Amino acid sequence: MKKIALHWQILIAIILAVAAGLLSGKDTSVLGVSLYASYAFVGALFLNALKMIIIPLITSSIISGIAGIGGSANLGRLGGKTILFYACSSLLAILIGLTTVNLIQPGIIDGEAAGKSLNLSVSEGQLDSVLAKVEGRGASDISDVFLRMVPTNVVAAAAEGQMLGLIFFCLLFGFFMTRIDDERGQMLKTFWQGVFDVSMLITMWVMRFAPIGVFGLVAKTVAATGFSAFMPLLKFFFAVLIALLVHAFIALPLLLRFVGGINPKRFLQAMSPVMLTAFSTASSSATLPLTLKTVENEVGVSNDVGSFVLPLGATINMDGTALYECVAAMFIAQAYGLDLSIVQQFTIVLVALLTSIGVAGIPAASLVAITVILGVIGLPLEGLGLLLVTDRILDMIRTAVNVFSDASGAAIIARTEGEPTNVAVA
Repeated sequence: MKKIALHWQILIAIILAVAAGLLSGKDTSVLGVSLYASYAFVGALFLNALKMIIIPLITSSIISGIAGIGGSANLGRLGGKTILFYACSSLLAILIGLTTVNLIQPGIIDGEAAGKSLNLSVSEGQLDSVLAKVEGRGASDISDVFLRMVPTNVVAAAAEGQMLGLIFFCLLFGFFMTRIDDERGQMLKTFWQGVFDVSMLITMWVMRFAPIGVFGLVAKTVAATGFSAFMPLLKFFFAVLIALLVHAFIALPLLLRFVGGINPKRFLQAMSPVMLTAFSTASSSATLPLTLKTVENEVGVSNDVGSFVLPLGATINMDGTALYECVAAMFIAQAYGLDLSIVQQFTIVLVALLTSIGVAGIPAASLVAITVILGVIGLPLEGLGLLLVTDRILDMIRTAVNVFSDASGAAIIARTEGEPTNVAVA
């Protein structure tokens, strides 16, 4: 029999979890074992497995990826333009997501934090400690964010969950790894690539149990709250969707028109088959051959530019993913009743930008990145599994946005290199 795809397994698990949660409630027991406690155990075990792999996965992913970029012979003028555009477009996407989630406030239902509806449980002392981090903060405390980026002990930072410092160290390590002699540099590159490959295999193994983990998390929530959990999740879904559409159909077309001198309508028409393919496959890498072909044949970007910019974009440029990470972290913070200051929101923006570059190519990248962001804020990870309820369709949409941003970058950079292209403004 043909194996059922993972996203269909998760969908089936969600349906079964809703039914199980409604039927069992919080008080049903089988052979003296509470079903509600069983749901909680399964969900917690899945989240623990995800947390277990975060440090080795992020470390090896960032170091290997940055080493590959830093060692590229093309990392000169063209590489600088590419990385600058991708950083700016990702930052723009994150700011759009941040604005949208603050306006819609999906984590607030009828003026109250949606934590009870989502069955998010956190001790009063734990929440008070998180609130204490926020209270009394001002713009001057932004300096603390940058101080945390340079830890005095990177091992202690990793052990204490101070991911901002670990990410910054990995970026530096990966870059300077390419600046030592070939023999030692290649040995280090082989080592970290090996760690990355093993970490990916472990992550894929953990994700095979995602349907079971999602079943436990959703069944626990439905057993405690019924259908009330789905209202905040629906608001979250539309908040992400609106933000993605604004970025794809307003922000990126404005960049195309005023930075690249490109007709956005003609460019969108040329790229529509690619975006539909990205939407259906939910994979930037699988769509890359079609993206290359379309950008070169239909848009008129040269092979020299397209063959460098697009593969690099498929590796590090994840506008839709970065936007999603930001909205998800803010949603969970709102659900806990946490009113984040400008400093905390700035931290989310910074970490979302770094993680979108550093962990974009790994499986379950958005889950790993959101885990990192929540750790930086100091929030529990309970709400993470619930995001999988809406994740599949949002994953398809944000992949299409990622690919459209890659193609936009290739076209704009080609124009800055003096190439005419077929979609330039007449």
